[in-house]
Amino acid sequence: MPNEPVSNDDIEAYIGMINGTPSRSRAIVLRNNGIKTRYYSIDKQGISTHTNAEMTAAAIKSLMDDQFALNDIQLLACGSTSPDQLLPSHASMVHGELGMKAVEIMSPSGSCCTGIQSMLYAWLNIAAGLKKNAVAAGSEKLSSLILARHFQPESDHHIRLEQDPMIAFEKDFLRWMLSDGAGAALLQDQPNEQGLSLRVEWIESCSFAGDLPTCMWAGALKDDQMNMHGWGTLDPDTWVNESVFPLKQDVKLLGKNIVPIGGIMLKEVCERRGFDVKAINWFLPHLSSEFFREKIYLELENAGMSIPREKWFTNLSRVGNIGSASVYVMLEELFSTNRFTKGEQILCMIPESARFSYAYALLTVV
Repeated sequence: MPNEPVSNDDIEAYIGMINGTPSRSRAIVLRNNGIKTRYYSIDKQGISTHTNAEMTAAAIKSLMDDQFALNDIQLLACGSTSPDQLLPSHASMVHGELGMKAVEIMSPSGSCCTGIQSMLYAWLNIAAGLKKNAVAAGSEKLSSLILARHFQPESDHHIRLEQDPMIAFEKDFLRWMLSDGAGAALLQDQPNEQGLSLRVEWIESCSFAGDLPTCMWAGALKDDQMNMHGWGTLDPDTWVNESVFPLKQDVKLLGKNIVPIGGIMLKEVCERRGFDVKAINWFLPHLSSEFFREKIYLELENAGMSIPREKWFTNLSRVGNIGSASVYVMLEELFSTNRFTKGEQILCMIPESARFSYAYALLTVV
C-alpha cells in the first residue's frame, strides 16, 4: 500500500475540489460505502509518488526469499483497471520494473476481475504442466484518474454554457470510492516446504455482457441508448469538455444488477461442481461499498446458499476499494496474521461492474 492512509476528511486535500467547491455527493457516498481510510499514490499536490508498475513490482519483490528469486519466475501475469499507459501492456511494464530475465507475460483487460483472471491464467499453466511456477498480481493506481483537474475543463465548459457547473453524479461518485495499491501471489506446483499454503481448487470467471449494458467506463462516452463511443471516435475538445478519460459509474444500473447476477453465477457453479457453500470456513467478497454487504447476504440466503456473517472477512473500511488488488490484499492480511488453519476452505468473490462480470475462487489451506 503506497504512503500513509488517507482519512475521509483529507480526501479533497489530495484529489482536489472541482471549481474550488466541496462536492455535493461526497457525504452521501461516504456514508453508504463505509470506507474510513484509503491509500493514494499521489501527494497533496496531485503529483505521483508511485507508478502502478512500481507498486506491482514492490508487491512481487515481497514474495521473494532465500529459496525463490525473481529470476526463478517462469510466468508473470498482472491485472489492473488502471495501467500507467495504453501501451505497452501493464505486465510488460512490471517486467521492466523488476529488471528480471526474459519471461512469459500476460495482461488481462478489464477492471476488478483482472487480478483473479491473472491468477486463473497462472494456475491453468501450472495445472497443464506448462510451468512449475508463476506470479500473479492485481494492482490499481486510480487516484490519478479522479483528480479534480481532470474534471475542471468540463466544469468551466458548463459555466460558459450557463449550465450547472457541478459534475454529474456518475462522474463524481467514484471519486469517493477508490484506492491505490497492489497485491501478488506466488503459485507453484508444490506447497511450501515450511508453513501453510493455499491450494487452488478452482477459479471460475464469467461475463454477463451479452445480457447487460455498460455500467462503468473510461475513455468513452455513453449515449442515451446505452451505446458506447470510444475516445478514438471523438474529437480532442470532447475529450476535455466531457471528461472522457476518467472513470464513470451508472449507479442505477449497478444497484439493479450487480448483486443478483452474483447469486445466479454462484448457484450455477455450485450445482455444476456439486459444491456446498456450507463447507467453507471463510468468505472473502470484494465489496466496492458496504452498501452491498447486506444485499449480498440476503441474495445468497434467498437462493439457499446462506453464508453466516461470522465467516465473512473484508478490509474495505481500512484499505478502500482497490479493484483488482482487493482479493490479494484480503488474503495477505489473513495469511500474514496467522488466521488460517490447515484444512479450512476459502471462497473468494470478485464482482466487476464494467459490463458485468463475476469471478469466484475456492482455496484450501494446506
